[in-house]
Amino acid sequence: MKVLVIGGGAREHALCRSLSLDPDVTALHCAPGNAGIAEVAELHPVDQLDGDAVARLATELGADLVVVGPEAPLVAGVADAVRAVGIPAFGPSREAAQLEGSKAFAKDVMAGAGVPTARSYVCSTPAEIDEALDAFGAPYVVKDDGLAAGKGVVVTEDVEQARAHALACDRVVIEEYLDGPEVSLFAITDGVTVLPLRPAQDFKRALDGDEGPNTGGMGAYSPLPWADPKLVDEVMDSVLQPTVDELRRRGTPFSGLLYAGLAITSRGVRVIEFNARFGDPETQVVLARLKTPLAGVLLNSANGTLDDQAPLSWSDDAAVTVVIASHNYPETPRTGDPIEGLDAIAEQDAPHAYVLHAGTKRDGDAIVSAGGRVLSVTATGTDLAQARERAYAAVGRIRLDGSQHRTDIARKAAEA
Repeated sequence: MKVLVIGGGAREHALCRSLSLDPDVTALHCAPGNAGIAEVAELHPVDQLDGDAVARLATELGADLVVVGPEAPLVAGVADAVRAVGIPAFGPSREAAQLEGSKAFAKDVMAGAGVPTARSYVCSTPAEIDEALDAFGAPYVVKDDGLAAGKGVVVTEDVEQARAHALACDRVVIEEYLDGPEVSLFAITDGVTVLPLRPAQDFKRALDGDEGPNTGGMGAYSPLPWADPKLVDEVMDSVLQPTVDELRRRGTPFSGLLYAGLAITSRGVRVIEFNARFGDPETQVVLARLKTPLAGVLLNSANGTLDDQAPLSWSDDAAVTVVIASHNYPETPRTGDPIEGLDAIAEQDAPHAYVLHAGTKRDGDAIVSAGGRVLSVTATGTDLAQARERAYAAVGRIRLDGSQHRTDIARKAAEA
């Protein structure tokens, strides 16, 4: 089949890498893509928020499947536009994508589905904000109601910082703090059948020891040796299937990738948030472990035939990804710096370690930084310790002036 992937980050590079290894994929295209994706897919310029432009491109290419990667195109209705011209699209409708596009909508769906989550208030005035902050106390959890590229959440002991973030948003969700480790669990669904993937854990804070500001994610690992073996089944029964059933009951069926961000609290599993697409950087480690060819699974989701899908096959290997970010990230990043060492990784570390590009572009013969998160260095191994060792050995070969990365991704889990 011919596949078109929409997006240009490390998540899309991970998707394109997996699709390029699928024997059923005869042609692979990506729009707009990046310098790394260009090695496995043909790139096309497109405004990824323009559904009509994406649909036209898919039609011109004769695509059999369009995979919409990022959240913004999904919330803008790009998957709807593709489906409107008769091409299967992997990704939820504009209406169903509100599960990520609006925290308040997600809370309402969870209430209807009986999904366990944090108690919360939706606030749009200073008085409501003060009342909610006072009701919950520290630590304060303040979430921008809309999309914020993974950086719309502030968790702080400082009430003034929490209040300032809340006032800077049009509408916010203020909720109780959930204790315990966080887990990301993805599920592929066609609106009826739900197929869970393997859980992962990501690292949101910019600095070692979970210090510094929130980011879009600085690394991830899978599997989770410390997690209850029954976790996936429990989340399927209490979170994923009820949410899909509730959205279908409301007349907004959700097909595509349902991402549950979970807290494993002292009182049980609680949903922190839902996303409507593969998470970045968790996708990098989850797909590194998936042995089942990807294209057919995504097509079954898009066509509503996921009940025909054979059980997924997984590698027993562990996977670790470490994000290399630009100078000053997550504030306004510096871009245009040359990246060196990519060839050395390809020559010395493959196939166990490889680089997935995020914010990169080609400048003549050079590859340069073009965003905040620049690269996801991903490695596999027989266990987390080996995967981690391989990932950081590859990270050490990268030269990018002023770049930053965390040195403690998966360290605790590997040592446990």
